[in-house]
Order: sequence, then C-alpha cells, then structure tokens
Amino acid sequence: MQRFEFRAMGGGGEIVLAGTAKKESKALAAIGMKEVARIERKYSRYQPESVVSRINDSAGKAWVECDEETVALLDYADAVYRSSGGLFDVTSGVLRRAWNFDKAETPSQEALLPLLKLVGWSRIERQGSAVWLPDEGMQLDFGGIGKEYAADAAAELLAEHGARHGYVNLGGDIRVIGPKPGGEPWSIGIRDPRNPGGTIASILVCSGAIATSGDYERYFEAAGRRYCHIVNPKTGWPVSHWRSVTVLAPLATTAGSCATVAMLLEAEGLNYLKRSGFSYLTVDQSGRMFYNH
Repeated sequence: MQRFEFRAMGGGGEIVLAGTAKKESKALAAIGMKEVARIERKYSRYQPESVVSRINDSAGKAWVECDEETVALLDYADAVYRSSGGLFDVTSGVLRRAWNFDKAETPSQEALLPLLKLVGWSRIERQGSAVWLPDEGMQLDFGGIGKEYAADAAAELLAEHGARHGYVNLGGDIRVIGPKPGGEPWSIGIRDPRNPGGTIASILVCSGAIATSGDYERYFEAAGRRYCHIVNPKTGWPVSHWRSVTVLAPLATTAGSCATVAMLLEAEGLNYLKRSGFSYLTVDQSGRMFYNH
C-alpha cells in the first residue's frame, strides 16, 4: 500500500493506492493530485483567475458564459438548494465577511443586514449556459461542495487510469476507488468532534464516499457558546445543534452536501438524514450519537 500526502484546498490531502507497483502508484497519484489542483484553480474564490472569481467580479455588471462542468455544478447547487428548503445556498459565502474566527467577536445585526441582502440563490438568473448575479457584491462560493467534488473527480480519473484499490481523502472527505486487493473494506475512522486526535467510530467501506460536516474546523467560543463556520443563510448566524454529521453515500459531493444540510436543519436534520436513505452518524451538542447503517 502506498500513501501520497499533499496540500490542497486549504488543508491536507492524501491518495492511498494498493495493488500496484510503487512506480505505477506514484504516476497514478500524480494524476489524482493534478486533477485536484485543476479543480482548485478553476473553482476557488481565492484564485483570481477562477471561474467563480470571474462570475463574482461580474456581479451586477454582466452575464458570464460557463462551460459544461460549471453548468453541472450550478445545476447541482440548485437541486440541493431546493431540497434543503433554501438552507444550502452557494451565495451565502458573503456572510463570512461578518464572521472573523480569528478575532472571536460576534457581529452586530447592523453588520449582518447588508450582507443578508446579498444572499439568495433564487435571485440568480440563468439562461442556457450563462449566469447573472443581479447585485454588485453578490458572490458564488462552492466551498460547500468543492473539496468533495475534487475527491470524486480525482477518484474517477484514477479508476479510468487503471487504479482498482484505494481512496482519495481531502481533509476527511473521502471517495473510495475500490476495496483492498483481497476484497476487504477500508476502515475509515470518524473524528471525535471534541478530541482532535481521537475517533468516535470506524466505518468499513469498499465503495462510495464518506464526508463529515462539523462545528470543530473553524470556530470560536464567547460567553460559553461555540460559534462555528456553518452559517444559516436566512439568519446569518452559525448553527448550534450538532457537533458533527457524517454521511456515507455513493459520491463525496452527495455525502458532503447531505451532511451540511443536516447541520443547517439543526434538530430537523435527523429526519432529513432518515429520508435520504444514506447511512449516517451524528453527534449532538450533549455528545449523544445517532446512526443508521
């Protein structure tokens, strides 16, 4: 088994391959890393040349033509927006301007109001492959699905190039290429949301994907309350019901958006997960676990 670690999308990544010679594994891993880098360049809001930056810079000014891949991502964002009752909203990234997790200060309602006016996927217009953001200052942000989409794309490309056993892991969002060479499943540890080095469970996986959404990646505590980076686009305030939600689904993109929607739905998230038909493991703020496998 060969493990290749790299940095991407603001965090650590790894490609694990088994059943192939070292030289072949190295060449395959390079293909996977290149695909992740391509997606980051294309869709990161931090990259000035990205499609997302181009769309955001044109807000309130011009329509932007998009290629097939981008149209498919916009279609997916639209589908999840609808199925989540408007809680999964790729225009809500502007709210981060009010939430500085380094300063550990809660924003005033006055600071949030002008930003909330810039949130609203339903106001985005699309004609064919072109997209229009009606107000200057509006933004698209694929942060909620970017890492997962990259894990899926890299794993699929590796499979096309002959990889049969292994997985792609981008910051804990994992897409499995195939089981171990003997057919045994991979054992994937689920992080303990209150103990960075610990795990609360291990899930055995031969195929599909696992993604986790939680309140422990970026957060601060003030007056005895934890404020995390997952923000309700309707109120502008962070969610607080779940410590973490982990979902097992055929695609990392699906698993990731499903986990995030469950976080955003707060207590109702459990019913949403039950209806999804996917396996899941959740931890609420009292540390209680709920799961279905």
